[in-house]
Amino acid sequence: MKARASSFWEWQKHFSDDKACIKEIIQTRWPDGFQCDECGHNHGWLLHSRPIYECTQCHHQTSVTAGTLFHSTKLTLKQWFWAIYWVSSDKGSISALRLSKLLGVSWRTANNMLRKLRAAMGHQDSLYRLHGVIELDDALVGGKKPGKRGRGAVGKTPIIVACEHNNGKPGFVALQAVKSVNHKTVDQFAKKHLAFDQTVHTDALNALNCLAETQHHVAKVTPPDMASVWLPWGHIVISNFKTFIQGTHHGISGKYVQEYLDEYTYRLNRRFWETEIPNRLLRLAVNHRPIKFQPVYCS
Repeated sequence: MKARASSFWEWQKHFSDDKACIKEIIQTRWPDGFQCDECGHNHGWLLHSRPIYECTQCHHQTSVTAGTLFHSTKLTLKQWFWAIYWVSSDKGSISALRLSKLLGVSWRTANNMLRKLRAAMGHQDSLYRLHGVIELDDALVGGKKPGKRGRGAVGKTPIIVACEHNNGKPGFVALQAVKSVNHKTVDQFAKKHLAFDQTVHTDALNALNCLAETQHHVAKVTPPDMASVWLPWGHIVISNFKTFIQGTHHGISGKYVQEYLDEYTYRLNRRFWETEIPNRLLRLAVNHRPIKFQPVYCS
């Protein structure tokens, strides 16, 4: 479904207070009118004192934000809505420190907001499967210590990346952090992210041979200086992800690599609808189930 495009000024004007945000959530959750979760009745009234619907038949009360990403939030909806715009409108994203200053909240609160949004992004992209001619490669990312490069490097996280060929241009992509690149993790990645029986190009790494069980696997031994010729888009996707991390977040730890991959992938897969991303992400937040994380402390 096509989302409307919004500039920052339009967004700021449209969601100037919580009342406007509540109205948007209601329209997104119940586009055909309120329906009671308890009895299914299709009529209720919105309480004046709180953003709660009360069913006119069974009198069950439903919070407007219950069952959404904003469930039980202590923040204003205006803070959430503006955070969504700042996260999604810049291809370089936004750091928790920067977001905390813009919203006037603690680093921990801003970081928790970002983690929830990234998780929702990852869940949304997990619904899709790549098709056609697909490049599949692996790489190492993250780590804050200098040292050995390439396979076996300390503090690095292995990732698997797949990218569609789309008439000579990169199509949709999928990226996943793994403990190691082996037959099991590659097979799991393929079943999760690739449609069955597609044409998959790889660099003939032994761990990738299992792709032949579910895909048309085309493996080619590739010297390092020719890798970008055989697998051009995969290398560009990986390179841009590293730039994305260094430019905004200045390095990440292995524990949270997948969250950053999810954010990067969500934005990359919607690059042709860049001005629509804030409204797409807002709609996703309203329709997504609540997410809870253990608190993370800044060290």
